[in-house]
Amino acid sequence: MMTDVVESSGGMASRKTGDGDTDPRPGDGGGVPASSTGPETAGTGTNDSAAAARIMAIRERIDEIDRTLIELWQERAGLSQQVGATRIASGGTRLVLSREREILERFRQALGADGTQLALLLLRAGRGPL
Repeated sequence: MMTDVVESSGGMASRKTGDGDTDPRPGDGGGVPASSTGPETAGTGTNDSAAAARIMAIRERIDEIDRTLIELWQERAGLSQQVGATRIASGGTRLVLSREREILERFRQALGADGTQLALLLLRAGRGPL
C-alpha cells in the first residue's frame, strides 16, 4: 500500500504520486478543483480527459527513462566491480578515494546535494558498503 506525502510550499501543496509526479492541491490540502469535468481518469488525479491523456503520455516517457536508468545503473555497477576486481588482483587497493571524491564532486556540481547522495548510492552499488 502506498502512502501519499504532502509537501507544502507557499500557497500550494503537492501530493507525491507513485511515479514521481506531484498532484497540485489547494494550500489546505483539499480536493480537486471545482472546474473538473467528469469522473477521475484512472489514477491520473484529474477529471479532465485532455489533461489525463497528457499525464498518461508523460508517464509513458517517465517509465522509459526509469527502465534506461535501471539498465545503466546495473551496467555501471558491473563495470565498477570489474575495475575493483582487476585492481585487487593486481595487488592494488580496494578503493581509490581520490576517484570517489572526483565522482562525488561531479555529481554535486551537476545536481547539488541530491547529486552527492546519488553518487554515494552509485559508488556503493559498484564497490559494496565500506
